[in-house]
Amino acid sequence: MNDDAATLTAGPLLLRPWRRGDIPALLAAYDDPSMRRWLRTQVPDAGAAERWMTVQEEGWANGSRYSFAVTDTARDGEIVGNLALNRLPGAPSAQAGYWTTASARGRGVATGALGALTDWAFARFAEDGLRRLDLLHGTGNEASCRVAEKSGFALAESVPARSPRMPLGGHRHSRTAPLSAAEGRRAGCAGTSGGPARRR
Repeated sequence: MNDDAATLTAGPLLLRPWRRGDIPALLAAYDDPSMRRWLRTQVPDAGAAERWMTVQEEGWANGSRYSFAVTDTARDGEIVGNLALNRLPGAPSAQAGYWTTASARGRGVATGALGALTDWAFARFAEDGLRRLDLLHGTGNEASCRVAEKSGFALAESVPARSPRMPLGGHRHSRTAPLSAAEGRRAGCAGTSGGPARRR
């Protein structure tokens, strides 16, 4: 894990890799009916929490999953959520996921943290070919839908029900990488802004 990529900020939010000392906060977060309703992975006890932490650590080590504890520096570093990026090295797309604790909902935590993760992902993996981030949520999860839209993730498609991952179906939202300066010049010359093609 690169030390310079291990922490992200968004206002008072600090995103950092999870630590074993965070297990009590993790268990408290999962002791919530909304988490049980919308998340496929459940963490009901200390053993499951230890296994969950191992998955996060292995993801950082092998470059397939980058999971951040979202902490609120204005509240003494309280853990208020989780952000994760799942991606195979060299893949053109990756999947972002998140959850927030019950006490953090409605405060813009998910939107701010997702924005920081998105910016980091596109900057960190641009040279490795990352061009699109996807975000999946279950049908009926209106709060996640709003977070995606506020964060610039446009609705890309409705996903049919697929048990056990998405028993009720859902939505896929996507956001593409910003154009580089050279790509922006080429796009402008091609008339993609709605006007006629012209040389600049």
